[in-house]
Amino acid sequence: MATPVLEMRNVEKNFGGVRAIDNFSVTLEPGKIHGLIGPNGAGKTTIFNNITGIYAPDSGKIIFNGTDITGSAPHRVAQLGIGRTFQNIRLFSNLSVLSNVVIASNLDATYNMADAIFKTKKYREREKHLEEKAMDLLEVVGLADKANEQASSLPYGHQRKLEIARALATDPKLLLLDEPGANFDQTFREEFHHILREFTADGTKSVILSTHITSDGDRFADYLLLLKKGRQLLYGDIESVRDAYRMVAGERHALRAFGGRLVYMEETPVGCSALVKHDHAEYDRALKVWEPDTEELMYYLAKGAEHGRGNQI
Repeated sequence: MATPVLEMRNVEKNFGGVRAIDNFSVTLEPGKIHGLIGPNGAGKTTIFNNITGIYAPDSGKIIFNGTDITGSAPHRVAQLGIGRTFQNIRLFSNLSVLSNVVIASNLDATYNMADAIFKTKKYREREKHLEEKAMDLLEVVGLADKANEQASSLPYGHQRKLEIARALATDPKLLLLDEPGANFDQTFREEFHHILREFTADGTKSVILSTHITSDGDRFADYLLLLKKGRQLLYGDIESVRDAYRMVAGERHALRAFGGRLVYMEETPVGCSALVKHDHAEYDRALKVWEPDTEELMYYLAKGAEHGRGNQI
């Protein structure tokens, strides 16, 4: 059996009285795209920050390709092969688009400080190689014609593309993408899907993509992990999660049993109406209009998982 690309074992992180990650455990197989889905504030970015060493967990273990990286410094995590983007874009705004990617490639630099100061042949050859590599990545994300422009002059969607190129420049084995789909047009969404598939094609590289948009997870991922208030609710392959989704919001007038209660789903112009009846002699009756946002969806998906639809962890 292949070594998991990432294991998180009972990880917890608190900020004052707020538990941002709550006893979080997951094992991810390599060569796949894993979607991390949850509403804003669910803990997605905090999980990324604990993996990449920006924060250290209060308890638990984080294992990357068999190596314990719990609490490791960010530069050490990057050297081991984890690259990432940020939800709030972080570029060298006063440098050119090309320079932003070249800097990210410097993990691959083989010259020393003296070579750089005196611009030796070794330095010049390596810099040429890094620039060629950077241009190839800019071509991949559709920014080759913007190479000499200042990063801050790019529109938001192009800055997001530049962040992806920088993350790829670190030659990661595991790529963490924090809300990458913001402001992508439909054309680049298709190209982005192709980029991720090419990246994971050899079976040795993996992606974790965080998003609060369920359709992005469904579109891009092989596996989905649903998160709420720092705690995982459901993890499974895309077909298992789609099946669970159909249990909730699929067929018109679908009747499903969830642990001692009946849930009646009916499509309406604003979403779905759920009529919940408790199985008691005197039962409570609640009628609510459910617009299927991520948080409500995850509750019902978790209930579905308890009854054998998908994998509960």
